[in-house]
Amino acid sequence: MSLLLGGALTWVFVRDLEFQGVQDQLDRAVVAATVQVHHEECFTRPAVATNPGVATCRLAYPVDFEDRLNNIVLPTLNGNRLLLLDSGGKVIYDSGGTDMFLTVIPITPSKRVANVGEARAVLGGQPHIVAATRIPPARDPLSAMYVVVAQPQALVAAAAAGELASRLLEAGGAALVVAMLLILLVSRSLTRPLSQLASAAEDIAAGNYSRRVGIRGHDEIGMLGAAFNRMAEALERARKTQRDLLANVSHELETPLTSLIGFSQAMVDGSLVSEIERTRAATIVHEESERVLRMAQELLDLARVESGTISLHITAVDLRGQLEQELETARLRADKRRLELNLVASPDIPPVAADPERLHQILDNLLDNAVKYAAEGTPIQVSTLSNVSGVETIVANATAARKPDPEKIFDRFYRADPSRSATAGGVGLGLSISRELAAAMRGRLWADFDEAGNLRLHLLLPAAARPATQPGPAPAPALSSKS
Repeated sequence: MSLLLGGALTWVFVRDLEFQGVQDQLDRAVVAATVQVHHEECFTRPAVATNPGVATCRLAYPVDFEDRLNNIVLPTLNGNRLLLLDSGGKVIYDSGGTDMFLTVIPITPSKRVANVGEARAVLGGQPHIVAATRIPPARDPLSAMYVVVAQPQALVAAAAAGELASRLLEAGGAALVVAMLLILLVSRSLTRPLSQLASAAEDIAAGNYSRRVGIRGHDEIGMLGAAFNRMAEALERARKTQRDLLANVSHELETPLTSLIGFSQAMVDGSLVSEIERTRAATIVHEESERVLRMAQELLDLARVESGTISLHITAVDLRGQLEQELETARLRADKRRLELNLVASPDIPPVAADPERLHQILDNLLDNAVKYAAEGTPIQVSTLSNVSGVETIVANATAARKPDPEKIFDRFYRADPSRSATAGGVGLGLSISRELAAAMRGRLWADFDEAGNLRLHLLLPAAARPATQPGPAPAPALSSKS
């Protein structure tokens, strides 16, 4: 389409230029023809010498004026047509001999050449380009007023078309070759990275999650390659997490299931003779069954939270009262390891917007983690503070020799000390679930160490507005519980 439009516009421009060039040639030709016509007039009129010594037209012998025009003037016009017009613009002589006394040619002055007129006329049924000059009246036998030189437009158009066609073919061929080369380069630049992406996608579908593409750049293809690599990395991490989860679940289930099978088999085959042995076996079976059930429940909770299908009933919860209940629940476990539980909470701490059941689950996991992994005989401090971000609860405790990684402590089945975790009976999912629950309640859970090296778990929840009719709680001192 571009070539066709360009060719059409070029044809119009070239044709106009060709017509203009022919018009200029005719303007010059008519001036020369006028001189010759004036010269031939002298041979058809008597020579009159009114002033001695002044050159006048000399007549050797009478010669027909039109014959002299046909035989002498016309051959000098290079095939152009010669006409003479009277004062009204009517043709009185035509070298073509077809429009005598029938055609009137309106002459308009030329804007480029002085004393020359121009026109477009139909002569012999064909359009012509016309140039004319005025001659003195009554100088020739025909009483002509204008000398006209004309050329058919068809000849001009044919010449222009022949020359233009060859040039357009050459230019079109060159443009076509260049366009094909550009199309080839562009198609290769597009298809090569797309083929690479398709091949990488097939590899990932086949299980090669480490496959990446080497597509770089700031254009759309480069952005697509970068997005593909990010997707592949996320997929590889998800696959690794899935494999680790399966491996950890299998490992965690192996110990309790082995105990369940061993002790239940001993109870069945009668190898446990004494009542003490049977009681101990039943207790172990019960504890290991609870451990398997707890892990199944935690895995189910984690899956529900991550998929967004868990139901939450957000309401205003008295955080101080909730913490006091949680500390009372954890005190018996803390006493077994000689741990000191301290609560530092302001009496005017605002309520938090949370689901009461899920908040209990989070706080129980935080305190359970502190009681299980704090150094024996050390204090565990629970404090609260309120700021513009919400209400923050901090559980701080001293750690054993092997400190946990605060960045990985919320990973599934993370163990800072695997041997200690086994004796403590933890599954390694409580903190992972707590972080997801906190995020579901528009809160945040993170870990760090204070200046003394104590591990701190931070729970930030949005504050809930107090009801206007609800009186504020009475001042109460900070609670300190020591085992």
